[in-house]
Amino acid sequence: MANTLKLDIKEPADELKTRFKKETNAQKKERLHALYLLKSGKVTTLESLSRLLSRDTSTLYRWFQKYKHEGLEGLLKVYKPAGRPITIPAEALEKLKLRIQSDEGFNSYGEIQSWLKEACGVDVDYHVVYRAVRYKFKGKFKSNRCSRPRRSSPISPLQLSSFN
Repeated sequence: MANTLKLDIKEPADELKTRFKKETNAQKKERLHALYLLKSGKVTTLESLSRLLSRDTSTLYRWFQKYKHEGLEGLLKVYKPAGRPITIPAEALEKLKLRIQSDEGFNSYGEIQSWLKEACGVDVDYHVVYRAVRYKFKGKFKSNRCSRPRRSSPISPLQLSSFN
């Protein structure tokens, strides 16, 4: 039989249970569940907790070491990778931002892509342009949502929600 796990959990079991029930993030919920099971005495060994949660003992050990050193908030801090950096240079983004704010504007993402290639010498994919304008600048093309199509309804220029 394995030795019992001795971990000094500072939070009361009922507080862990309420936080566990309210938590929406699966990773945090699983870690809170592990702490609750230990604190309430339903599980006493690392091996039984490992079987119950379907996690390797080394994973649980790493969680508890983090809890010992950083506390509950450190345990619940979930790693979020930075992601890939944008491929459009900063000066080209500034020029694009100024051009979008001007009265000229653009009529499509393809037009923005062509403008970037001609004016700034930046050759990027359509989706890179789309993500930069849509998510970085919070802009999107507005169009009429009428029930019947009109003959002379061009795409309205790009409108930005906010730049700051």
